Amino acid sequence: MEEKLVTLAILTYSKAQILKNVLENEGIESYIHNVNQIQPVISAGVRVRIKESDLPRALKIVEDSSWLSDELGPEKESKPHRSNKILIPVDFSDYSMKACEFGFNFAAEIHAEVVLMHVYFSPVYMPNLQYATEGFGLPLEPEMGIKHVLDAVHNQLNGLTDRIKKKIGKGEFPDVKYTCLLHEGVPEEEILHYARTEKPLIIIMGTRGKGEKEMDLIGSVTAEIIDRSPTFVYAIPKSARQKNFKEIHKVAFITNFDQRDLVAFDSLITTFKDYNFEISFLNLNSDEQKRTWNEIKLAGIKEYFKKQYPQLAIGYSVIPEDNLLGNLDDYVKENQIDVLCISNYKRNVFARLFNPSIARKMLFHTHTPILVIK
Repeated sequence: MEEKLVTLAILTYSKAQILKNVLENEGIESYIHNVNQIQPVISAGVRVRIKESDLPRALKIVEDSSWLSDELGPEKESKPHRSNKILIPVDFSDYSMKACEFGFNFAAEIHAEVVLMHVYFSPVYMPNLQYATEGFGLPLEPEMGIKHVLDAVHNQLNGLTDRIKKKIGKGEFPDVKYTCLLHEGVPEEEILHYARTEKPLIIIMGTRGKGEKEMDLIGSVTAEIIDRSPTFVYAIPKSARQKNFKEIHKVAFITNFDQRDLVAFDSLITTFKDYNFEISFLNLNSDEQKRTWNEIKLAGIKEYFKKQYPQLAIGYSVIPEDNLLGNLDDYVKENQIDVLCISNYKRNVFARLFNPSIARKMLFHTHTPILVIK
């Protein structure tokens, strides 16, 4: 039976031709429909259609606005792929050791390299902002000089590597290649700079669990990384049970029916194709009238993904938003969810300050790890 065609975009004829060429260069068969046969160049809008099975790959290409450029051609350099590195920011706490345990196990499974990164402040440049040093700095006093700071940081870093070597020797950590980086500056900015330039596969960070510390989330290093990272972020509360991805069986994927969720989900499945997750799609909704319609949408998403990924067990549910975090907690406990997956779209600074994302709200509320998909 011939595969169903779906409309990817409605564009002017010239832009549709550009998109068609880009898709075909990537091995995706495409068709242009509704063309004015007499004067095709002035068509008001033509449809670029593709096979349904190619939709996730095609949406990734559309998300990259570079295809709109008239200068795009076969010779244009493609976007660099992610490196085979796992970045673990460390602050020498138990939270960091939890992240190291998970990161080393994951690196062994996918034959990747671990990069341990610590960022410290020099007292000469240290700002007078409490949140900037929270979690990632040293208890610095004004009289401490730069040499004292560096000596203290190096001692702590050596202590961390000694602990890791002992755990590798005892078989508690797998023996994988790892390197240590020491940077001076603002932790979140240095971590993000490394992520943008080196493009690690994933950033794994330890976090405080529910009720361990009440604080302004704006000041959290992990929250900033979640909001602005160009790559996957896996945030692990200290109380999390899982030590590697093989122990993750049930994943809840939070969606608001944006097409970017489709791209994010395909990225999740492609990146972790060697792991067999049971997926539940969740929609957070406070409007009773919309809830029924959203359940219909979720059922449609479920059917679509069953066709695209027949190997996956997929379910769906609508979570009332009146008591968001409480209702989500109840759902996680009742359904024994191992990880919450969230696609965190790029948002401007005002949106981040005055309307924190769901990932940011949940960061210190739950005992469940959060996987943020980019």
